[in-house]
Amino acid sequence: MNRSKLLLVLVIAAIVALFIGLDGDKLLTLENLQANQAAVAQWIGRNLLAAVLGYASIYVLVTALSLPGATIMTLAGGAFFGNLYGLAAVSIASTVGASLAFLVARFLLRDTLQQRYKDTIAKIDRGIEKDGAFYLATLRLVPVFPFFLINLAMGLTGMKLCTYALISWITMLPGTFVYVNAGTQLGQIQSTGDIVSADLLVSFALLGLFPLIAKFVVGFLRRRKVYAGWKKPTHFDYNLLVIGGGSAGLVSAYIAAAVKAKVALIEKDKMGGDCLNTGCVPSKALIRSARAADTLRHANRYGLEAVPVKGSFRNIMNRVKDVIAQVEPHDSPERYRKLGVDCISGEASFVSPWELEVTHTDGRTERLTARSIVVATGGKPAMPPIPGLKDMNPLTSENLWELQDQPERLLVLGGGPIGCELAHAFARLGSQVVQVERGERLLPREDADVADMVRKQFEEDGIRVLLGHAAAEFRIEESEKVAYCEHEGERVRIPFDEVLVAVGRAANTSGLHLERLGIETLPNGTVPVEEDMSLRYPNVFACGDVAGPYQFTHAAAHQAWYAAVNGLFGQFKRFKVDYRVMPWVTFTSPEVARVGLSEAEAKEKGIAYELTRYRLDDLDRAIAESEAQGFIKVLTPPGKDRILGAVVVGAHAGEILAEFTLAMKHGLGLNKILGTIHPYPTWNEAAKYAAGEWKRAHAPAGVLRLLEKLHGWRRGKSGQANRKQMSAGKGV
Repeated sequence: MNRSKLLLVLVIAAIVALFIGLDGDKLLTLENLQANQAAVAQWIGRNLLAAVLGYASIYVLVTALSLPGATIMTLAGGAFFGNLYGLAAVSIASTVGASLAFLVARFLLRDTLQQRYKDTIAKIDRGIEKDGAFYLATLRLVPVFPFFLINLAMGLTGMKLCTYALISWITMLPGTFVYVNAGTQLGQIQSTGDIVSADLLVSFALLGLFPLIAKFVVGFLRRRKVYAGWKKPTHFDYNLLVIGGGSAGLVSAYIAAAVKAKVALIEKDKMGGDCLNTGCVPSKALIRSARAADTLRHANRYGLEAVPVKGSFRNIMNRVKDVIAQVEPHDSPERYRKLGVDCISGEASFVSPWELEVTHTDGRTERLTARSIVVATGGKPAMPPIPGLKDMNPLTSENLWELQDQPERLLVLGGGPIGCELAHAFARLGSQVVQVERGERLLPREDADVADMVRKQFEEDGIRVLLGHAAAEFRIEESEKVAYCEHEGERVRIPFDEVLVAVGRAANTSGLHLERLGIETLPNGTVPVEEDMSLRYPNVFACGDVAGPYQFTHAAAHQAWYAAVNGLFGQFKRFKVDYRVMPWVTFTSPEVARVGLSEAEAKEKGIAYELTRYRLDDLDRAIAESEAQGFIKVLTPPGKDRILGAVVVGAHAGEILAEFTLAMKHGLGLNKILGTIHPYPTWNEAAKYAAGEWKRAHAPAGVLRLLEKLHGWRRGKSGQANRKQMSAGKGV
C-alpha cells in the first residue's frame, strides 16, 4: 500500500475511533432525537443556515464512512427542518456522502482487484457500461443490499462518478421524501393523541408501502427497458418452447403438458441427454459390474472360495448399452408425444425473446414463437489446455462408452465425483489406475475425514492416488504415452495407455446465439439466472447444467419445475428456487452421500454446531453383509435436534441419506427419527441409531439421578442393602 492510501486509511480509522469514543452510535438514536427535540428546535430557529450546513456536514460524514445512524439522521432532517429544507439537505448530503464512499473504495481497492482479477473486472465493467445505471437505480429504489455496500461495491467498478452521483440522487429522492416526511410527523408529536393523527398514520403507511411500490415500479421499468427494441408477436405458436431433451428439458415439457399448455421440445441429438446416454445410467451400470467383480474376487469375505475374475470388457460394455436401451423408453419421443409434447429433432437458436429459429435434422428451417422459452441444453466435459493432451485422444464421460477394449493402464485426471467413480470402477475391473488430483484431497467438496476414507479404500483396491500433482504436459516417447506432472517442484513421469479427463464440466451454449439477446455467460460457462430461473428477460428461463450451480440430474429436475411454472404462470405468481435441502451421492465404494452443511462449511460460515457421529460397524445389517465400515455424521445447532446437515459414508449411503433429507425438508428433528419404527435388520436403522447417539448425549443427567433415587426408594431399604453388599462383593 502506497503512502497516500495508508494515510487515508489512518484518517478514516481515526474518525471512526473518535465516533465510537464519543458514543456517536448512542447519540444517533430515535430516543435521543425525541429527548432533545425541543432544545435543538429552539437553537435551529435562531441559527437556521448554520444548523442546515452543520447537519448536512455530519450527514456527509456518516454516509461517507458508512457509520450507523443514517436512517435516524434522515428522520431528524424532517423533524428539525421540515419537508423543504430537510429534503434538500438530506438528498444533497446523502449523494455527496455516497459519492465520497464510492471514491474511497475506488482509490483504495480497485487497482489491486484489477491486477489480481483482470478478466473478471473487465467483464464486470462491460456489464456496468451497458446496464450499470439501471441496476444502480434498482438497488437504490429497492435496497436489496444496505446503501453503504452499494457505495463500496460500485466504487470497485468502472462506472463514472457523474453517472453514479446523478442516478443516486434521482433514485434516492422518493425514499428520502418518505423518511423526511415521517420525520416531520415525529417532530409534531406533543401528546398521545397525536400518535393516531391522520398525517402521522399516512406517513408511516408510506414507509411500509414504499418498498412494495418501488419494487412494482422497478419491475415495470425493467420490463420496458429489457424489451426495448424488440417487437412482441401478436400471437404465439406455443405457450412454452424447451431447448434440450435432457433431464431439465424433459421435466419442463412434462409439466407444461400436464397443465394442458401447448409445448414443444427441441433436441438436436438423443432424448434423455447426458444422464441417460453418457452419465448416470451407463456409469451406474458399469459401477455395478465392477462391484460384482470385486465381490467375486473377495468371495472369502462371505465364506466362499475367492474366484479370479476373467470377464469380457466388451460384454460389460454391451450390458451397459442394454441398460440404456431398457431405460430409453422412459425418455423417448414416442412417450412424450403421447403426453402431448411436440418433439422436434433439430437445433434451435434465438431470434428474439419469443422466437426461435429451428434447423431440423433434414436441413429445413422454420421459426417458432412462444410466450416463454426454457434453455435446458445441459453441459459437456471440460478439456483443460494442457500441452499435448489433445494428441492423446483423451477419454471423457461422454466418449468413454465407445470403448471396446479395456485399458491396461488408465490415467484419470481429476479427483471429483466423476473421476472417483470411474477410477474405482476400472480398478475393480482389473485396470491399473493412476488418479491425479491437483488439490490436496479427493472429493474436495467433502470433509477431510470423508475424503481420507475414500482414498484409503482406493489405495487398498490398487489405485495409485497422486494428490497435489498438476498435469503439465503429455508426450509420446518411444511409442508410449506419457504424462508429466508437477509435484513440489519436481516432474513426475507417468506412462499410460488411455487418459480419462474428469476435471469439470462446461455449459452447452454455443449455437444458441444468446448474444443476440445481450446475454453473456459467466466465467464457469453457465448462464446468469435470477432466483426465478429467468435469464435477463422475464419470459426466458434456463435450468439444469447450463444454469448451475449444481450439476446433478435431480437438481436439474428441481430447477425445471420453477422454470416451467414461472414460464407458464409468471404473470400471476413467481416462485423463487429453493436450494436449502439439496442432497447428492458419489457412487464410489464406500458411497458418499450428503445433504446440507458439512463441517468445513459450517466452520467457514461461522455457524455454531454440535456433531453426532455413529459408526456403521455397530449396525447389525452391515455386520451381516461384511460391509461394516463407514460412519454417519449429523450437524445440529447446540442443544437442539434440528438437522443442519448429514453425511453418510458407507454401503447404501444414498438410501440412508433419504431419511435425513426428508427430515430436513419438512423440519423434522432427530427426536422424530428416533421415535419412528424401523424394520430390523435394515440399513436405514443406521439413521435411527445416529439419532439415538444424539439423544444419549443430551440425556437430562439431573432427572436421571432423581429417577435412580426414586427407583431405589421404591425397592425399599432391603433392596438398597442388597445392592451395597453386591457392590462390596465385586470390590473384593
